[in-house]
Parts: sequence; C-alpha cells; structure tokens
Amino acid sequence: MFIIGGSISSHMIQRPRGTRDFGPEEMEVRRHFEQMMRQEAILHGFREIATPIFEHTELFTLKSGPGVVEEIYAFQDKGGREICLRPELTASVMRFFISDLANMPRPLKMFYFGQCFRYERPQAGRYREFFQFGAEVIGNPTPETDAEVIGLAAAILERTGLKDYRIRVGHIGILREMLAQAGVQGDAALPILQKLDKKAYPEAEELMRQAGISAEMGNELIEITKVTGPVSILDSREGPAADYIRQVCDILVAMGFSNLSVDLGVVRGLAYYTGMVFEVDAPKLGAEKQICGGGSYSLSELFGGEKVFSSGFAIGFDRTLLALQTEGVEFVSSGPVAYVVPVGEAARSKAFGLVSALRRAGVPAEVDIMRRGPGKSLKHASSLKARFALIIGDKELESDSVTLRDMDSGEQTMVRMEDVVGRLKG
Repeated sequence: MFIIGGSISSHMIQRPRGTRDFGPEEMEVRRHFEQMMRQEAILHGFREIATPIFEHTELFTLKSGPGVVEEIYAFQDKGGREICLRPELTASVMRFFISDLANMPRPLKMFYFGQCFRYERPQAGRYREFFQFGAEVIGNPTPETDAEVIGLAAAILERTGLKDYRIRVGHIGILREMLAQAGVQGDAALPILQKLDKKAYPEAEELMRQAGISAEMGNELIEITKVTGPVSILDSREGPAADYIRQVCDILVAMGFSNLSVDLGVVRGLAYYTGMVFEVDAPKLGAEKQICGGGSYSLSELFGGEKVFSSGFAIGFDRTLLALQTEGVEFVSSGPVAYVVPVGEAARSKAFGLVSALRRAGVPAEVDIMRRGPGKSLKHASSLKARFALIIGDKELESDSVTLRDMDSGEQTMVRMEDVVGRLKG
C-alpha cells in the first residue's frame, strides 16, 4: 500500500518489462564475474573508462544502423533536447575520445562495463536493459591490434571458466569491395549487408536487384557469405582482406587460441564496421548462441574528429552468465570470516569493538544486531556460511578473551582478545 497525492492505493507497481531486479546472491555472482573480466583486461594493458547512460540521440542515429535506431529509447528532456538511453557503448566511447582523449599516447587501450537499453522482445538471456563488457583499441591499424582485441575477448571468456566457445573471424571489406564494384557504396550498402548477415537471401536478392546488381554478382555475394571453415580455406583466395585475416589468425594461434575459424558471412549489425569483424559463439545456447562481437571501424570523423583506426568488441554479460550456467560453472559465496556473538548486555560494546577491529584489519566480519540468544546467533552464523563464530559472554569478559568456534568442525578454543585479529587475518 502506498500514497499518491494524498490518497491510498493498493495497486502494486511492477518493474518494467524486459528489466530485472537482482538480489544479494545474484549480485555476488554478477560482481564476481564482472571483476574477473576487469582483472583480465587490466592484465592486457587496458584501462577502465565510463560514459553517461544517456546521450544526445544524434550520436546513435548517425551511424548505428536502422536495426538499432528502431529500438532506441528516445525522448525530449525538459530543455527540448533529443536524448536517448544508450543502445550500445562504442559510439559513446568515440565521442569521449574526440572530446577529451584525442591527445593521449596511442594506441589507446580502454575497457568499460555498463548498462545499455533497447526496445526489443525479451527472451532468454536478452533484455531491454542489458549489460555489456567492452574494450577498444584506438590508433593502430595493424593485424596485431585486431588480434590483441580478439585475444582479450577470448581470454576474458576463458577466465570466467567458459570452455565451449567458438571464434569466427571475417572481413567486411570483401563484401563492401564487391558491392562497390557493383556501384553500391557507403550507407547504401548497409541494408544489403544486414540481410546477408542474417542469411535472409531472398530479401538480399531483392534489394540487390533494386540496386541494379546483376543476378550473377548477387549470387557471387551470397556464395561469399557461405565461406566458412578453418583458416586454410583462405589458401585459394587472394587480396588484402584475405591476407589480413590470415595474419590475424596466425597471431591468435601463436597466443594459444586454436578454437577459431574463418566466416566471411560475419557482417555485424552496426554500420560503422569497415574491416576485420568477428563473433564468438557459445554453442550450448542454441539458436541465440552469440555472446560477443566486434571488429575494426572508423567512426571518429563522423563525430567531428580526425579519421583514426579503431578496433573493439562487446561481450553480452547476461548471455555469458547464461552460457556459464549451461556448462555448470558455479560461484559459491564464502560468507564472512567471523560472526561475533555477544551474550548479554555487558558483552555488546565489546563485541562491536571487536568486529570494528576485524573490519579495519580487512577481515570480513559481522555481529549480531538482532539481540538473539547464543543458539539462534550460531544458527544464523551457519546460514551466512561464516567460518568462525566469536562468542563473548561473562567468562570471556573476565579473562579478556573470546571463544573461537570453528563452524565446520565445531571445535572451540579460547583466544585472548588482543590475539583475535592476528589469528583470523593469518
């Protein structure tokens, strides 16, 4: 029951469709894997940044592609400005780079984690409010850069414990060059590329016919998207794009990533990709198996900056957790190291002094604040999965000690108060 404008309502407000609440246990799991991702990125020399959750709508409508634009949560603020909740993070990162980071030494290696919003049909592992972990390398147009980007994505997934994943590497430049030769360039090629990406061949054929592309060229384009297999399938293919993919894959193999293949049908749904593109699948997820995607792009000049090579990726955090779940990967909370149990009023201030000393020393500790009896307090400590219970009663106060109870074995020992912190910290 709550009050609106002075009147009482019994109507319960539900959370918006496509969003979620996360309880304490869920948040422990999420923070655990989120921190794993952060730690791996830092090991690779990437530094964390953050950008606003809402941006000017124009930032995304300029180059994100119609699929994203149609799903944007857009509105006018109180000043009449066109604002939207960010549907992805790369555009925000490039805006930030142009405005504040353009003079930093290159290559600039950055990572980020945050919420994005798209108005799409909610389904397993896909929500209207979702979370992305991503990374970008700006300012170094080499196969080594793209390999570093893909390698980081793979290393992050492996660090989480994911074992069954597949990397598919392609090069959108092959299809773009062929379309350009047929007279279809730039943004005009995007609708065709998106249909080819989704393998919607009849629709792609119709768009190509409308664009004046011959049936022969159209068939050749479609056949290119079906070229998949080991890196050796490029042995018979010549050209800069094929050479580039080979170099990227050679470096990845040297880095220890052998679960990769070439897929010239990888296009990606965003319009700004220009070169190497890749996707990572978790086969156990079935039809919705993609958990990561990215590639090289040129976006800065569109936002008023100099043209600069960039490469990056985004990992779907929620879908990755779902993939880990399907593989049986678990995170079990360890609980606090110590749970302090004061017995009687006289022990209460001593208990709070002890729990504060433990916390200052970096020992996770809790204290009974419900004024339970010792039996119920120990039961609660067990439910929290505390390693030790520290009992302070009259006899402990007399000897300036605590009773240290091992919650697994049930063994109890007396420990002097001044030695407790050192004992538990060690």
